[in-house]
Amino acid sequence: MDKDKIQHKELAAGRWAEMPLALQMLNIGSEISRANRWKTKGNQVQVERAVFRALELIDLTIEAQRGKHNLKEFTRMRETICDYFLGDNIYRSTGKQIQRDFDMFLLGSK
Repeated sequence: MDKDKIQHKELAAGRWAEMPLALQMLNIGSEISRANRWKTKGNQVQVERAVFRALELIDLTIEAQRGKHNLKEFTRMRETICDYFLGDNIYRSTGKQIQRDFDMFLLGSK
């Protein structure tokens, strides 16, 4: 991660690693929700901004969860998000499917 381009500097400085995994996932899900809304509106510039913020948070999550969880699921999630929002959607995902993966963490937070 290029330290000059980090958008979530306070989180990257260590606060993110202190958060429970469910809260990390909810924060990533918020960015995915924004990306989905912008995609519906046809604003690719805003889609990319939200996706890049989400990817940064995923990278922070991977670092924070190293040694605690199998990282394969996090890297697959990252790959799917990139494919759907920035690539050719070879996995034939939908924004609704991707969002649902994050929304399940809402249930546990109530």
